[in-house]
Amino acid sequence: MAKLRIAAVADIHYGKHSRGELHDVFADISHQADVLLLCGDLTDYGLAEEAEELAVDLRGAVRVPMIGVLGNHDFESGEAKLVRQVLEQAGVTMLDGEAIEIEGVGFAGVCGFGGGFGRRMLNAWGEALIKQFVQEALDHAVRLEQALGKLQSERRVAVLHYSPIRATVAGEDPEIFPFLGSSRLEEPINRFRVDAVFHGHAHNGAGEGTTGSGIPVYNVSLPVLRKAGQSFRLVEL
Repeated sequence: MAKLRIAAVADIHYGKHSRGELHDVFADISHQADVLLLCGDLTDYGLAEEAEELAVDLRGAVRVPMIGVLGNHDFESGEAKLVRQVLEQAGVTMLDGEAIEIEGVGFAGVCGFGGGFGRRMLNAWGEALIKQFVQEALDHAVRLEQALGKLQSERRVAVLHYSPIRATVAGEDPEIFPFLGSSRLEEPINRFRVDAVFHGHAHNGAGEGTTGSGIPVYNVSLPVLRKAGQSFRLVEL
């Protein structure tokens, strides 16, 4: 079985004047990888014009298939649908409960949501707003489960923005852990025996960890990568 080289990065936060900032990085990815994962917070304020800046660099440099999910920043200005449309027009397959197979490897993606981890995970009890918050986390987990269920490939990858485990947010202030991810995302990942998980969001988190069943999880937030002297994470699967 041929190996697939996966390059992944998140939290690139393209603004209105970011054109060219990562052009060379994207060109390097095209030489080293077979597919590029863009794991959310692709824009700074969730504006379509910011996505256009990124689209120019992607069109000009990337020569491999691209897969992406939106992050919380991409929802900030209420233009998430437009941001997604711009990126899709640039050749990015955007996932939100969908799945795609590339060279024998299946990719399932959602943004994900917060709620915390393990015994400290927020439960749907009390005020209606708390229940709505928990329901949002559950909805993302269900969409991830449905996407994974569509894949027929032996190898599977989960593409997220929020983390499914506590280990890769370690390094952030503990007070904000509940807003960096949710263990609800981990359950379908373990059940479908995913081969690897990529996420962002935790700028000060750890670069990698594992789920309870030993599945590798990679935090590919650009600030985390840069601390390790990298501009993207390259994983062979």
